[in-house]
Amino acid sequence: MHISQPPLWRRALAELLGTGLLVAVVVGSGIAAQQLSPNDVGLQLLQNSTATVLGLTVLILVLGPVSGAHFNPVVSLADWALGRRSGTGLTLPEVGAYVAAQVVGAIGGSVLANAMFDVGTSISGKDRLTGGHVLGEVVATAGLILLIFALARTSRGVLAAPAVGAYIGAAYWFTSSTSFANPAVTVGRIFSDTFAGIAPGSVPGFVLAQLAGAAVGLGLLLALFPAAGQAADNVVIPHREEPAGT
Repeated sequence: MHISQPPLWRRALAELLGTGLLVAVVVGSGIAAQQLSPNDVGLQLLQNSTATVLGLTVLILVLGPVSGAHFNPVVSLADWALGRRSGTGLTLPEVGAYVAAQVVGAIGGSVLANAMFDVGTSISGKDRLTGGHVLGEVVATAGLILLIFALARTSRGVLAAPAVGAYIGAAYWFTSSTSFANPAVTVGRIFSDTFAGIAPGSVPGFVLAQLAGAAVGLGLLLALFPAAGQAADNVVIPHREEPAGT
């Protein structure tokens, strides 16, 4: 049985806003890093990853109580897949609303970041698709899914904001792809021909790798925590409707 959650329109708005601001952080900090350290790619990545860690942590804390702070279609799909047998998690129509909001928000966030830095919005020409990058996306996404749902299953959702931020920050560095691990963010980054951009031709391979990574992550999760689906309502963090007047 579902817990009492905020209405879907409010959760979708939180997902749109959260994913949009996440992409604005990723793209905006990438542009800033490129301008501040034009001759040092390693320093650019450090600046970009640091801003992303901090921004993602804050966004989960602020918007998580409304929508769970998925900000990621593979998280929403995994939530539905895990919870459908036990009657928990998102329904399929809710997944559709979440994913649509996430993709629209991601594109808007990229456009916003471009505008803040007076960089015209244009399609990225940065080709990222290699075998190593595809494997990196599988690894990054599998680890993210395992982390999020393991925390929910063990009633440690309160740690999700810093834990997810820390994982993404680490995965920037230990995966060859710099851990996109998010189809909506991947699509959003098409619309900025800057440090954080990705060429449209690289996107299908990245998204397929992310979906494969989510499947691997779910397999590992169920092997370690067979009853994980019972906690799907609490992903990424618990989100319950507050009584009127609070």
